[in-house]
Amino acid sequence: MNDSVYVGHAGKDAALDRGWLLGHFKDVGDPRHSEAVEIKWGVHPRGDERSQWVEGEERTALLVLISGRFRVELPGRSVLLEEQGDYVVWGHGVDHSWFAEEESVVLTVRWPSVPGYAVAEESGARPARPQS
Repeated sequence: MNDSVYVGHAGKDAALDRGWLLGHFKDVGDPRHSEAVEIKWGVHPRGDERSQWVEGEERTALLVLISGRFRVELPGRSVLLEEQGDYVVWGHGVDHSWFAEEESVVLTVRWPSVPGYAVAEESGARPARPQS
């Protein structure tokens, strides 16, 4: 066995770490440990939403729709991903939130992998959209 190789299943592995498959939060000896990039397999039931906006973003992100209908909220703009392969990229300094209009699967890649961005998920009202 080669310790620099990991073979897994996104759906199963994602359930172990809030959807994240690769990033700084994996153990240092794990081939999925990276300080350069983070990858998430996000499975979202209809109506699922981010509990609060990410503000002061320090990373660049790419979010690709695998299935479903998924809305990404950005300051002054709402982006609807509705066809498999639709994607959105946003950069450093762009606040964001999201909402699953239908049961959705999305693949998120963001870089670099920066500690400290986890938000405690809570139920409640849909997050307010910041003004641009």
